[in-house]
Amino acid sequence: MKIFTKIVLPVLLLASASPLLAQYTFFTPKEAFAIEVSLPNSAEKRLPMYRNAITSLHVQGDRVIGGTTAEEGLSPYLFIASLSDRKLVTTKDLQDIIPGQKSIATGFCKGAGNVLYAGTMPHTTKNPQAGHLIQVSLGSGDVIEVKDLGAPVAGEGIFTLLSNTQGTELYGISYPSGRFFTYNIASKKTQVYDDVAPKEKELNNLHEYAVGPEVYLCKSLILDNAGIVYGSTAGNRVFAFDPNKKTFEFLENPLPAVWGREVLGQVEAWAKAPDGRLYGGNAGDGQLFVLDPTTKKIKNLGKPTMMPRLQALAFGGDGKLYGLAGGAPGYSHLFYYDEKGAGFVDLGNPEFTMVAPGIEQGIMWRGFQLSTLAASADGKYMVIGENEALSQLMVFPVEK
Repeated sequence: MKIFTKIVLPVLLLASASPLLAQYTFFTPKEAFAIEVSLPNSAEKRLPMYRNAITSLHVQGDRVIGGTTAEEGLSPYLFIASLSDRKLVTTKDLQDIIPGQKSIATGFCKGAGNVLYAGTMPHTTKNPQAGHLIQVSLGSGDVIEVKDLGAPVAGEGIFTLLSNTQGTELYGISYPSGRFFTYNIASKKTQVYDDVAPKEKELNNLHEYAVGPEVYLCKSLILDNAGIVYGSTAGNRVFAFDPNKKTFEFLENPLPAVWGREVLGQVEAWAKAPDGRLYGGNAGDGQLFVLDPTTKKIKNLGKPTMMPRLQALAFGGDGKLYGLAGGAPGYSHLFYYDEKGAGFVDLGNPEFTMVAPGIEQGIMWRGFQLSTLAASADGKYMVIGENEALSQLMVFPVEK
């Protein structure tokens, strides 16, 4: 099924529809490569099928740290891959530490030193548990060390997570209630707020769309240079949380939206520019916007593709804002936004060479369902994670 989806189906469609051929674009930059992390065709270390959708990524020096989402009833993994060796080096089954979890989808937050933090989502159908905060670090020999910090909100999963600049406090959104919480790493104390949780009126406005909490809860948080936390709420609003005053402010400007679809507004991804401006993606209609923390004003920059969703955003060392637009049931597209140049450029689907034991000759791996994007600290590499039954890492360099 994976081979059919990735290779045969696109070929048949292209052969039978010439207008589609003109729109079908593959992005194959020089020196780009794919890292095999989940193909069952060798005895090498690999992530098992249906447990390897890459939903969290962080690049730490030469190492790519990843977290996955599994199918219902299965457990996710943490893993490490080497950029220089272009291979998977370590895997760790989260079931061995925290049973009953389905997903690590919050991304990784940087703590003090090289410590990372993430949140988990539990299974919902069989013996449901709460989501846990986890502390992740790399030990000697690429050992993944995980510490369970417990469940910050009783009976709830962790949908979104962010750390402050000092790496001393975490901010998150619980699932399914959508409550905002703070977690002090030193004291291990949690404080829960109901200010941004969806109200009955807001939920009533969503009934005609028959959507779940994953569509209207705040999917991503970001910190401005003054330490203020920004996120979205049901009803297309953006909020700002002041950690010092412990107060919430709701911005006057709503998220950009297509008329009649305002209730589907949800910030799915954020990225902070070097000048401090905050770029965000509205999942409902796939629109990119920029928020000025000084004025609290939001400017709509438009749509990179004719699809909903903006699943990930990250600045490269070349100053361009890269992102992933679209998604199932269609394909994800890689794009960049260059404010001082071409504006939006739709790069299409990445197609990178993958070399691994058993495929030493190399194969062209095409990425169609992409959900995560991370930049290396030096801005040299952009790393993409697939979100499929058999997912790989796709890496391309950017020029400064």
